[in-house]
Amino acid sequence: MKLKKKPTDKKKDIRSQNILQLALSLLAIVLINLISNFLFTRIDLTAEKRYSLSPVTKDLIRNLDDIVYFKVYLDGEFPAGFKRLRNETREMLDELRAYSDNIQYEFIDPSAIKDSKDRTNLYRSLSSKGLEPTELQVRKEDGTSQQVIFPGALVSYKGKEIPMQLLISQVNTAPEVVLNNSIQSLEYNISTSIRKLSKALNMKIAFIEGQGELKAPEVADITNTLSEYYEVERVTINNQINALTEHEAKEGSKAQIRNKYAAIIIAKPDSAFNEKDKFIIDQYIMHGGKVLWLIDPVAASMDSSLQNTGETMGIAMDLKLEDQLFRYGARLNPDLVMDLSACPIPIKTGQIGNQPQFEFFPWFFFPIISPHSNHPIVNNLNAVRGEFMSTIDAIPVDGVKQTILLTTSEYSRMVNTPALVSLRYLKKKPDPRMFAGPPAIVALLMEGSFPSLFQRRMPAEITNDPLIGFLEVSKPTKMIVISDGDVIHNYFDSKRNVPIPLGYDKYTRQTFGNSDLVMNAINYLCDDSGLISVRSRELKLRLLDGTRTEKDKLLLQVLNTVLPILLVLVFGITRSWMRRRKYARPA
Repeated sequence: MKLKKKPTDKKKDIRSQNILQLALSLLAIVLINLISNFLFTRIDLTAEKRYSLSPVTKDLIRNLDDIVYFKVYLDGEFPAGFKRLRNETREMLDELRAYSDNIQYEFIDPSAIKDSKDRTNLYRSLSSKGLEPTELQVRKEDGTSQQVIFPGALVSYKGKEIPMQLLISQVNTAPEVVLNNSIQSLEYNISTSIRKLSKALNMKIAFIEGQGELKAPEVADITNTLSEYYEVERVTINNQINALTEHEAKEGSKAQIRNKYAAIIIAKPDSAFNEKDKFIIDQYIMHGGKVLWLIDPVAASMDSSLQNTGETMGIAMDLKLEDQLFRYGARLNPDLVMDLSACPIPIKTGQIGNQPQFEFFPWFFFPIISPHSNHPIVNNLNAVRGEFMSTIDAIPVDGVKQTILLTTSEYSRMVNTPALVSLRYLKKKPDPRMFAGPPAIVALLMEGSFPSLFQRRMPAEITNDPLIGFLEVSKPTKMIVISDGDVIHNYFDSKRNVPIPLGYDKYTRQTFGNSDLVMNAINYLCDDSGLISVRSRELKLRLLDGTRTEKDKLLLQVLNTVLPILLVLVFGITRSWMRRRKYARPA
């Protein structure tokens, strides 16, 4: 006959079990911590893996041999969106520091300095070092006030220091989307800054000249930017077979051909290429060379005739490149884009006394191109400023993948050459029916194995010459075609003898995304590090419905404050009742 346990014995057993469970839990925690000292891992449960670094970034920071120090000037009191940017930046730096002790940082509030003179001097110092200030309207109990913040950081490594912008600029984009895109770009911006400081230059790129391409001062700004990553040269082909490639002859076999440059840039030529130079470029591509083509199919400009008479003509240019680009998969059309989304220019509308009166009107021939593709080259890119753009047709080619990078807006039209460019367009309201699209391609990426322009066209003595190493089909490579040479063209301040930043519009005082577009294009073509793939990461913007939150404000406040307390109380009362029922003494 089994004896029933007394209630006191039951309580002792339960207490023993609880003590044993507590001891086992503590032991498990200690063991996990001991193991974590030898085996490092992190688990990211977010849908888009926002807290997971790319393998490229991990390799980059693990190979650092000195401290990279971030002075982040994004601290203090400001709106919730910027607090989120600050917190995400801190979390990203903590994530980097988890993989390398060489990542160090501090957050600084530049507005915390009480002395106005010292604060102004700091603002000037930060601006001179490349950090762009942002003015905010801050709401307070007694009204609103202006606040200047510097959403960026100064990054230093081995005595070198560079600026890093945390808030990206995007024209005609909602502030919350800009902030989300800035957060989305954090890993790319930080990794790019570290790479810029830590990696020695080991790749060469070249601007081609000899056919009236943009001169060195006209591309000085992007050249300076590219020089932070690559060795940049200017090359005149001039019928020289070894202008772009190196030929190492081997007796009895074809020469070993090696490209001198990781990529070449052909920026706005204005005269025809001869067949020999085209052959040299073609064979550079066949051996794996990359090309960024920035070509104007139509000659049009804001020249003196337009200024004096109000009219000029856009004339198709014969650069002798049509057959070559067509062979690779792109046709540049002899037309001009007119787009209602355009940069304004000043037009004289009258005169008061001796003072002429000007008004600004959108100049439809200067389109503002807003990227809509999620390709890494243009993902989260600011709008691009164009001047007299033309359209591109994508021609199917076996073995070549084509990706549309940029298109005009839905409110655009094309004017065939010879095209009348007239200021009269500004003086009358445009008819929307004339600007009904559809969007046209203005930038095209092509990747794959390209057929040679000279396939089955060359005599046997050339195709069989071992010193030339002729190829009819290219090694896997890629190229980008943009139908506007002015995308890469910077203006020049002759008084200060410095280039004006690429993409800067002096009338709107906005800087468009031209420089980032060219930089991303070259990075993608040369991609030696894979960092460009980080740009394709997308963080979903989960915003509340503003109208609904305002309408149901009281209900939402109650649900978020009272409901959690009620749930805890219900859980506690239920658990207490169940324990009393379980351990109640029998009558």
